[in-house]
Amino acid sequence: MELCSFFNSLEAERRYGMNKKTIVVLFGGQSSEHEVSRTSASMIISHMDNEKYFILPVGITKEGQWLIYNGPVENIKSGEWEKYGTPAILSPDATQKSLLKIVGGKVKQIPVDVVFPVLHGAWGEDGTIQGLLELAQIPYVGCGVLSSSVSMDKVFTKIIAKNYKITQAKYIWFERDELKRKKTILNRIEKKLGFPCFVKPANSGSSVGTGKARTMQELEECLELAFKYDKKVVVEEFIEGREVECAVLGNAKAKASGVGEILAGAEFYDYDAKYNSTESRTVIPADLPPSIVKEIQKTALKIFKAVDGEGLARVDFFVQKGNDRVIFNEINTMPGFTTISMYPMLWEQEGLSKTALIDELIELALAKEKGIQA
Repeated sequence: MELCSFFNSLEAERRYGMNKKTIVVLFGGQSSEHEVSRTSASMIISHMDNEKYFILPVGITKEGQWLIYNGPVENIKSGEWEKYGTPAILSPDATQKSLLKIVGGKVKQIPVDVVFPVLHGAWGEDGTIQGLLELAQIPYVGCGVLSSSVSMDKVFTKIIAKNYKITQAKYIWFERDELKRKKTILNRIEKKLGFPCFVKPANSGSSVGTGKARTMQELEECLELAFKYDKKVVVEEFIEGREVECAVLGNAKAKASGVGEILAGAEFYDYDAKYNSTESRTVIPADLPPSIVKEIQKTALKIFKAVDGEGLARVDFFVQKGNDRVIFNEINTMPGFTTISMYPMLWEQEGLSKTALIDELIELALAKEKGIQA
C-alpha cells in the first residue's frame, strides 16, 4: 500500500466508525542492537492481524531520525527501508496522542492507539522511549520506565535480585574511572571470582561487548572491549552449566511459560552465536526435572514482579552442572522476536501463535492504560 493510500484508508476508517486500531511498530534505534531490532520488527509486522489493526511502521535511524515507512516488510530487515521513509515526530503533547508526519514543510497529525516499541538496548529498552510515551500518554507494549531502566542496567538488576534473595552468580562491578587503580581492580577480580570469568557492559544486550577472560591478559582485553559500550562494567564468576530461558507474559497476573534450553554454537552464547551461527540450537521444552522447571518459573515471576514488570520479559538462568542449582542470569524486558528468538517460540509451545501473542501484548498495553488487572 502506498503511503498516501494508507492515510486515506486510515481517515476513512475513522470517519465511518470502524474500530481498527492504529498500531505504531517502532524499530531500529541508535543502539548496537539496531539490526536485531529491525529483524524483530519484520517478524512482528508479518504476523500482525491486518483485519484488526492499521500497522504503521516507524523506524529510527542510527543517527536518531524518525521515519514512517510504507513498503515491503523485507526492506525493514535489509535496511533498505530508510530510502523510502517520510520524516515524522512523536508528539509529547498528551492532548494529541499522535504521530506528526512531516511532508514538504507541512505537518499532518496521525492519531495513535498503541505503540509497540520493538527496540533493543540503549535508547529503547532502557526506559527512555517509555518515558516519552508516558509523557504523550500513548499506551505501549511492555514494561514501564522504572522496570525497563533497572532491568537494562545489570548492576541494578543484581542489587534487586540480592534484596529478593534470588540466587545469582558472584560478581563485581565498577566504573571506568576506577581503572586508574587497574592493578587493584584486576587483583580483586582474580581473588573474588577467579578464572575464567565473564566481563559485560552494564547496559548492553544481545551479549554485545561481552567477553570471557581466562587469563589476566584476556581480562584486561575484555575490560577494554566492555568499556567501549558503557561507562560501567560487571564481571561475573563463570558458572558451568546449562543455559535456559523462561518467558513471562502479563501485568499484575503474569504467567510463566515452559523452559527452553540454549545449545550455543560457540564457547558461550555471544552475539555471533545468537544471530549468525548455524551451530546454535534451542531445545523446547528443555529436558529438565519438573521440580527444576517449577523453580525456574517461580523465580522468573519473582524477578518480574520485583522489577515491577509489565507486558513481557524473558528471564535467563543457568542450571549448574553437578547440583542442578538454578542461578538467575538476567531479565530482558523487550526480548527478540526474530525467527530464532526463544520468547515467541516458548509461547508457541504453550499453544499461543505469534499472531495471538501479539494480540495479547497489545491488549495488555490497553488494559494497563485503563487500570484493568491482567
